Amino acid sequence: MRILLVQPRQQRGVGFRRLSVVEPLAVETVAACLLEGQHEVRILDFFTFPELRSLLASYKPDLCGISCGFTIDVYKCLSIAKEIRNSLPQAKIMMGGHHASMCPQDFQKELVDYIVVGEGEETTPELAECLERGGDLREVQGLILNLPEGQQSTGNRLAVRDLGDMPFPARHLTEQYRKDYYLTFWRPLASLETARGCPFRCNYCSVWKFYKGKCRTRSPEWTLEALKQIKEYYIMFTDDNFLLDIPRAERMAALVKESGIKKAFFFQARSDTIVRHPEVMKTWREAGLENIFIGFEAIDDEALASLNKKNGVENNENALEIANALGVGVTAAFIVDPQYSAAEFEKLRRYVRRLKDNFRHMIPSFSVLTPLPGTDLAHQIGDKITTTNYELFDLLHSVLPTNLSLPDFYKEFASCFAVGYTPSRVLKEGVWPLLRNLAGRKFTPRHLGRIIDAVKMLTDSRMYIQDHQEAQGEFASP
Repeated sequence: MRILLVQPRQQRGVGFRRLSVVEPLAVETVAACLLEGQHEVRILDFFTFPELRSLLASYKPDLCGISCGFTIDVYKCLSIAKEIRNSLPQAKIMMGGHHASMCPQDFQKELVDYIVVGEGEETTPELAECLERGGDLREVQGLILNLPEGQQSTGNRLAVRDLGDMPFPARHLTEQYRKDYYLTFWRPLASLETARGCPFRCNYCSVWKFYKGKCRTRSPEWTLEALKQIKEYYIMFTDDNFLLDIPRAERMAALVKESGIKKAFFFQARSDTIVRHPEVMKTWREAGLENIFIGFEAIDDEALASLNKKNGVENNENALEIANALGVGVTAAFIVDPQYSAAEFEKLRRYVRRLKDNFRHMIPSFSVLTPLPGTDLAHQIGDKITTTNYELFDLLHSVLPTNLSLPDFYKEFASCFAVGYTPSRVLKEGVWPLLRNLAGRKFTPRHLGRIIDAVKMLTDSRMYIQDHQEAQGEFASP
C-alpha cells in the first residue's frame, strides 16, 4: 500500500513558532513501523499546497495520514484533508496525534475517514493491513471511524509495552528537510525520544492524560544505538521529563562518554530533581549537555500550587545556580496569568531581570495560561474560555478574560520578552559567540535574520493584536 504521512507547519502568527522547527519524530516513528509491514511510505514536511498537489498527482497514495499534534494545527489539518479529498477522492484519510486523540470530535467531518487515538505505532500498520485485505476496521483497536450515523470507537488500545521494540525513526524519509530543522541557533537539529509520560499532574498539561498517567522508558543501550545513527551535531531529547529515572540518566551519560560521541544535547527537566541530584547534571555536562529547559512557571509558591506543580521557587533558583556553575544554559519558562495587573507584570519582569543579572546562562520564555483541551485546567475553568478559535490556542494569546484590556495585556506581555529577547541583546549575548562556535555547522546569515525577525515579533505587541484581530475581529488596533 502506498501511504503518505503529512506533517503540517504553521507559517503565520507571532514569532514564537519561528524560533524552532523540529523534525516530525512521531511521524518518522510511525513511518518506520509501516515500512516494517512492507508498505511504501513517504513523508511530506514544510509543504505548500502546490507541493502537496504535485506529490498527490505523482505518488497517488492509497492512504494519507495527517498529524495533528497541536490544537493550533486543527484548521491546517482540515485544509490538507480537503486538498487530498479534492485531488484523490478514492484515497482514505486518517488523522492522528495528540490533539486528534484528545478531541476526535473536531474531525467528525466527511473529509476524514478515521482518527487514530493514542499511540499510532501499532494501530496505523494494523489499519493499513486491514484496508489492504478488505477486512473489518471495527476489529482494529485504537480507531474512531467516521460513519454516516456518527463516530464509532473500535475500543481502546493498550499502550506499547516495550518502547525499545519499536524500530528507529525513519529519518531517511525526511532527508530533504533535515538541514532546516532547528532550535533557535541550534541548526541543523535532530530529535530523540527515550521515554514517554510524566509522573506529575500539572493542571495545564495534558501529556500525562495522553499517556494514561504512566511512564515508560527506553534503555540506555537503545539510546546509545539511536545516537550512533544520528548525523546532526545538535540533539534535542523530547522526553517530557528526561530525569524521571536518575540511574537510567546516569547510565546514558556514561555510555555517551565511553562511546566517544561528541554532540551538543538539550533536554527538559524539573528543578527539584536537579537540586536533589546535581551529580547527574555534572555527568551529563561532561557528556555534552549544553542547554536544559526548566518550567519555572511562576515567581511565588502560591501560584505554583495553583498549577499543581508540586515544586517551589527556591528549587527553581537553586537548579539555575547548579546549571550556571556548570556552564549549562537554562531556558526558564514562565506562565503568565491573563488576570495579571500591570503591577504583577512589572513584578515578573523585575524577577526575571534579577535572574539574568545573577545568572549569565539564563534565557526567559513566556506563555499565556491556556486551558488546552484535555487538561485539568480546561475541566476547571473551561466555561470561562472566550473563544473557540483554535488559532489563538498557541500559548501566546489569551483565550480567557483578561484583567487589563486586550491591547494593554499584549503590551505588557510583549514587554516581558523584551527583557531577554531584544535584537540587540540577542546579538550581544548569543549570536556572535555562536557564529564563532558554529563554523562549519551550516549556520547562515539568512537563519540569523529569521531569528531576529522572530524576536522582533515577540517583543512587538502589535503583532499579538493583529493575530487576535484576524482570528476574532474583537477590537480595533489602538
